[in-house]
Amino acid sequence: MASGITPKLALRSARGVEVWKPDQQQKQLDFIPDTSFTPDQSKSCRAIVYSPDGRFLAWANGATVQLCRVADSWKVIASLPRPKACYLQFSPRGTYLMTWEVYTENPKDAVREKPNLFIFRADTGEELFSVIQKRHHEWQMHWSSDESLSALLVGGEVLFYDHTDLAVNGFARAVKRLGGLRNGGVSVAPGPSPPHIAVYIPGTKGAPSMCRLFKYPNLEMSQPVASKSFFQADKVEMMWNRKGTGLILMTSTDVDQSGESYYGKQALHYMTPKGDSCAIQLKAEGPIHDVAWNPKSTEFCVVYGFMPARATLFNLKCDSVYDFEPGNRNSVYYNGFGNLIVFGGFGNLSGYIETWDLNRRKQLSSFKAPDTTQLEWSPTGDKFLTATTAPRLRMANGFKVWHYSGSLLSEYNWTGELLEVIWQKLDPAAIKETAITDEKVAGIVSATPQASKQKYVPPGARNNIVITGSGQKIDLRPPIPGLPPGYRSSVQIKQAKKSKKKAAAAAPDLSATEDGNAAEATAEKPQKQKKQGKKQATANGTVDAANGNVAKAQATAEET
Repeated sequence: MASGITPKLALRSARGVEVWKPDQQQKQLDFIPDTSFTPDQSKSCRAIVYSPDGRFLAWANGATVQLCRVADSWKVIASLPRPKACYLQFSPRGTYLMTWEVYTENPKDAVREKPNLFIFRADTGEELFSVIQKRHHEWQMHWSSDESLSALLVGGEVLFYDHTDLAVNGFARAVKRLGGLRNGGVSVAPGPSPPHIAVYIPGTKGAPSMCRLFKYPNLEMSQPVASKSFFQADKVEMMWNRKGTGLILMTSTDVDQSGESYYGKQALHYMTPKGDSCAIQLKAEGPIHDVAWNPKSTEFCVVYGFMPARATLFNLKCDSVYDFEPGNRNSVYYNGFGNLIVFGGFGNLSGYIETWDLNRRKQLSSFKAPDTTQLEWSPTGDKFLTATTAPRLRMANGFKVWHYSGSLLSEYNWTGELLEVIWQKLDPAAIKETAITDEKVAGIVSATPQASKQKYVPPGARNNIVITGSGQKIDLRPPIPGLPPGYRSSVQIKQAKKSKKKAAAAAPDLSATEDGNAAEATAEKPQKQKKQGKKQATANGTVDAANGNVAKAQATAEET
């Protein structure tokens, strides 16, 4: 176990919000409710989130948004009056909390349009900013790593806010604006400031879509540091690596014009702040299931193709460096240190899980976690949890904690609907990278019943078929329900006797027939020989006649 640290778990379910901690008195990993945390008994909790540094925990219970400090015995800092909040997110350093709720208009109110995106200061709960944000996708504010800059796409325009002076509310006014991005997208690169800004511009009237990179504060359309154009892109997902040195663009269309895929068509492109751009070439056709960056920012993994799907590692030059064996997988997860990777086959697959050591390119374990709807690595990097949650699956909810070697460390069956399970975030300076070994740690046996692999036998046929020593199957089921086993009617007995007599009578007839056939074959041989002799004689006579005609012709020619 990495550094001897096991983080806590926060659970959101139909019965409220709870926090569980590891039981230090047990040798085997076990989680118990944390008594220092007061459970929230609300039955309509919509969201729960930890701050990236693990200092704060926030959840929306349907009446308010509760914000508490972890180190201060889970003391509630503020109860934010946002009863309709359904999305929560912290800024990279945990300074700000963002809440979003579905935008609605009430014609009876004096003010019809009301803000639905709010930003609060995390340590006090003070409201700093509010705006109308109608986008469901990419609704949140985008931040630089040091929180000195934030960007928000509203109504086709990107608004930039400066937060270098913490004494001044940086949301008071926008310092920069970038327009012309209706139905587009924006992404702020992590890494040192000033950051790079990625902008997606949809194509119109036959023109290609385009993604451009800018170095803040130079945001003129004529001053991009890199640009990439592409067709067949109804939407684009932008994925930066942790250092901000590479950007992956996953383009997709809602409809595949070729008719090869029901889910549209996808493609991958790559860009760098140095001005390089290219298309990522995959080795098989089919959908792109998942893409993930290594936290070390040195490579990325793509899961693609028809089942069994392929998985390939690419370096920063988009060259293939390693191909994993094809398997039933559709998702990929890196641990926080980038030395372990998990492939999962969830959804319409049976819950296949593989763990690999990336340094040695070696598979460490392979097992099944059926009905998994959620997988998340622990911040310690040596274990991960799988959960069966609602509303994806409403039966047999619960979660399990696994070691990377494939051992099951703990298992919990939940009563009712479990909605979400998340690990408490930890300070990266407090944990060390896990040393990967081939040793399999001790675990427990799952109490979840396994699906039987035997062939289904109807209830009426069970325990009624006897197999003799010669391998013959005897069906003891009566022909009519209610009669004792082995019972046969008089008609069936007569038919059985007749079939036996026919079989006995057919045996000598077959032997006689065989003898008769042999005699006929012997008698036919001389006749065939006579016929062949006649044919040969006729052929010889024909040849002689032909020779005689030739001789006569020669004599006539000499006389003339």
